[in-house]
Amino acid sequence: MGRTPRIEFEGAVYHVMSRGNRQESIFRDKQDCEMFLKTLAEACERCGWRVHAYVLMGNHYHLLLETPEANLVDGMRWLQGTYTKRFNLRYAIQGHLLQGRYKALLVDADGDYFQTVGSYIHLNPARAKCFDLKAGKLADYRWSSYPLYIRPAKRPDWLCVDRTLGALGLSDEASGRARYRQYMQKRVLEIADSK
Repeated sequence: MGRTPRIEFEGAVYHVMSRGNRQESIFRDKQDCEMFLKTLAEACERCGWRVHAYVLMGNHYHLLLETPEANLVDGMRWLQGTYTKRFNLRYAIQGHLLQGRYKALLVDADGDYFQTVGSYIHLNPARAKCFDLKAGKLADYRWSSYPLYIRPAKRPDWLCVDRTLGALGLSDEASGRARYRQYMQKRVLEIADSK
């Protein structure tokens, strides 16, 4: 029995996630994270992709990804294959880095679920307790697009924040970013209180 084909169409938005083989780390250090983000930037350039949110979490990653062309499969093949080759070359190893097939869930770009997925991705470091939830700041976790939402000076061209902010009635200007930071900090404290 064959695999179910991926649903691809122009303008599709996906929540893409992939995990390390045997749940092993795919980001061992800062250089691996930087290498993945460089590879993601290249994939966006090649495919015309827009990333609305991302997080790198040691043994997995999440992307909120828009494909202006119907090219998710080809782009993901290139992204994951290229990152695996670079990772294996760096560590002088061979074989699979990623566990099975990546997941790609369609997201309604105009619905509430879009913002829900963006928040879910940005809050991953809080749920994993990657920092002191009471004292720390979500923006201190640098392997997420969240810090780039609130500090636009270093934001890459392929990262689009308008739709996520707009879903909350916010704009990409100082006041909108400040309100987004407050909203997300409140969500972090809710996670801390629930643990």
